[in-house]
Amino acid sequence: MAPSTVTSSQQPTPPQPNLAFRRLRGQRSPAEFAAAVRRAAREIGERVSCDARYVGRVEAGEIRCPNYAYERVFLHMFPGRTLADLGFAPRSSVRGRRARATDETQGVSEPYDTYDGQDPHNPHDPHDPHDPHQNRRQDDENYENHEESDVLRRLFMTGGGATLAAASLGPLVSAPDAAAAQRPHRRVGASEVGVLEQAVRRIRLLDDRHGADGLYRRAAAPLRAAYALLDAGATRQATADRLHSGAGELAISVGWLAHDSGRFDDARSHYAEALATARMTGDDALEAHAFCNTAFLARDAGRPREAVRAAQAAQRVARSLGSPRLLSLLALREAGGWAGLADRTACEQALARAQALYERGSSDADPEWMTFYGEAELEGLEAQCWSTLGDWPRAARHARRAAHLQDPHFKRNIALYTAELTDDLARGGRPDEAAAAGMRVLDLLGEVQSSRIQSMLAGTARVLLPHRRASGVSAFLERHASRPRTT
Repeated sequence: MAPSTVTSSQQPTPPQPNLAFRRLRGQRSPAEFAAAVRRAAREIGERVSCDARYVGRVEAGEIRCPNYAYERVFLHMFPGRTLADLGFAPRSSVRGRRARATDETQGVSEPYDTYDGQDPHNPHDPHDPHDPHQNRRQDDENYENHEESDVLRRLFMTGGGATLAAASLGPLVSAPDAAAAQRPHRRVGASEVGVLEQAVRRIRLLDDRHGADGLYRRAAAPLRAAYALLDAGATRQATADRLHSGAGELAISVGWLAHDSGRFDDARSHYAEALATARMTGDDALEAHAFCNTAFLARDAGRPREAVRAAQAAQRVARSLGSPRLLSLLALREAGGWAGLADRTACEQALARAQALYERGSSDADPEWMTFYGEAELEGLEAQCWSTLGDWPRAARHARRAAHLQDPHFKRNIALYTAELTDDLARGGRPDEAAAAGMRVLDLLGEVQSSRIQSMLAGTARVLLPHRRASGVSAFLERHASRPRTT
């Protein structure tokens, strides 16, 4: 091995974690905090490409001082504080070191963020956000194969067998089905696959009604059991196909629970498992579903370009499935990515495509997992797009309609749409209406457990603080502050 050109005296000092900045993030996930940074930037006319990775770099001490755009945003978010209060080093102590670091260490990353108005993680990003076709094929190949080889190696590593499957799936299925799954020393048959498919349906139903936070840890055991069933093998090819599809769908369901609970890294891993399963078996429907959820996760994690690419990949896979409603949902996922890139034209085009496809109606080819996708969800996702673009009145109109249209049994979605409405009203200069909507969300949080919704409401409360004298705002803020904080 060739010796390093970096001498011991030239080794960079290990970065010191920025604990002050981490404390200011509080209960919010890095992605949720990044979204708050982007919103704060819009409030003062700045434009920053903040995402969870940037927040992680700051908290790890890799960015010792932000660039001027981020400085203005952070000082706007935390009035009365200085950069030192936020845990940053003086600008004079880090300015100008990039050239020396490059010469002396051949590329050691500089702890000074110098990229105003650009992606802070790749200042030479070759992708044009206004050109959805640029390098599309290369993007798809790079993205679709990401993590896949590692996932495939892990896919069948789960130990155990049918007995473990019964023990894990038992809490979510009926006793007769669990007993069928307990038969030892034989390959998996239709009854065990039925247990798996029923577990997927049960998790989705509970999530729709109550939210993800209380379900995620419980749902991990059935997922382990599903891969134990895969390891055991199936008696017939048709059963094996159902088994792989069911395991992939369960991975996506568990990934969604992680996603909605703010565990983005866990969600990404589960979605990658599902994608690998789909690729291994040639299951286009499962692949489209995995890409659909990956696009949603990428948008929430502050990776809008990845959201666009994943949604476009999903649409190419889904075209052969014959479901306009599925293509409509995937167009909405793409629209969310374009909104995150602040490309209003591309976002509007994707929204129009989503609406036209939705109006073609349902079909027998619509996937079972899409039962949640009705007019309320279409309105809710469009509201999120307009909110991301900063068009608060338009976002509020769609969010209000989404909450009104939602089936009353699905309280989690009603809470989500109403929380979106609350935030849009607050940011649109209607604090009294926002407070009233926020009270309705607080009423629902007794039955709904969702970190996403709680984080949205916490952000809205901060927006409403300067308006505490408006009608109802003080009562909302006091009630929100009295709620126990989740860990």
